[in-house]
Amino acid sequence: MTELIAFGVLSFTTFFTIINPLGVMPIFMTMTSDLDKESRKATAKKAILASFVTIILFAFTGQILFKFFGISVNSFRVVGGIIFFLMGMDMLQARLGKVKVQESEIKTYVNDISITPLAIPMICGPGAITNAIVLMEDAGSVEMQAVLIGAIVLVMGITLTILLSAGKIIKLLGQTGNNVLMRLMGLIIMVIAIEFFLSGFKPIFQDIIAGR
Repeated sequence: MTELIAFGVLSFTTFFTIINPLGVMPIFMTMTSDLDKESRKATAKKAILASFVTIILFAFTGQILFKFFGISVNSFRVVGGIIFFLMGMDMLQARLGKVKVQESEIKTYVNDISITPLAIPMICGPGAITNAIVLMEDAGSVEMQAVLIGAIVLVMGITLTILLSAGKIIKLLGQTGNNVLMRLMGLIIMVIAIEFFLSGFKPIFQDIIAGR
């Protein structure tokens, strides 16, 4: 029982830290600022559903896919770090500006951004996918797998709640506050990106030096 609780806490904290709902929120706020309340809700729900399905899919099939394509987890971390760094740079410079959407295009726009970039790679990015694969590999029993899935559901629920509250936050912060928050989160994401990149590059570099 103690082992299950410890694994559950580990699963929740790692997924919550990597997904970082508060870091996703400024981008969601900016990209949906021209949408009405119902369209914004639809976007958030579709993004969360797509993220959940993707994470669960990779959790159960990731090792098979990695072996089939000859991809290492460290290579995944390097690519993830680069993606996060570029994303953080855009946020730091507040380049993710408002997107004007015509009323006739709202449905298509909602479908487009709910999958990319919100679901992939913002919510379900390389970090979350890698974490799911690694933790599922560590889950040695059906109970531990159930705990892992429960932790993912909990994090997704919290993320959805934060995104659904974004409309109130938009009004509270205003455009200036939104830009400040985006720059702050961008800086944090860039720092995480460097750590992510180095954690993947170091073992690859050591293998190269060793002549493997």
